[in-house]
Amino acid sequence: QVQLVESGGGLVQAGGSLRLSCAASGKLFLLNLMGWYRQAPGKQRELVATITTGGSTNIANSVKGRFTISRDNANNTVYLRMSSLKPEDTAVYYCNAYLGPHVYWGQGTQVTVSS
Repeated sequence: QVQLVESGGGLVQAGGSLRLSCAASGKLFLLNLMGWYRQAPGKQRELVATITTGGSTNIANSVKGRFTISRDNANNTVYLRMSSLKPEDTAVYYCNAYLGPHVYWGQGTQVTVSS
């Protein structure tokens, strides 16, 4: 079993910052890619950012320059630093992790940006 637990969401004013954390636990010996996705009301879930074990990142154009993804391999934790937040960043943010052919998802954390 693999569990992903997110934290750090909340309400912030436009222009503010938040840092999300996602800690993975369980049988993690095949852990590789980790990432963040988000889903706004009435919209499909979309990629925000991913990071490999080696530190290679992929950032969505919509957040490039404002969001940074990082990870602590020793603690199996991935972070999303969000700056210059906009109301359109409001969504439920989900962490995911790939272990071999399997993908796991966290329960999601709400981020609300007020104008």
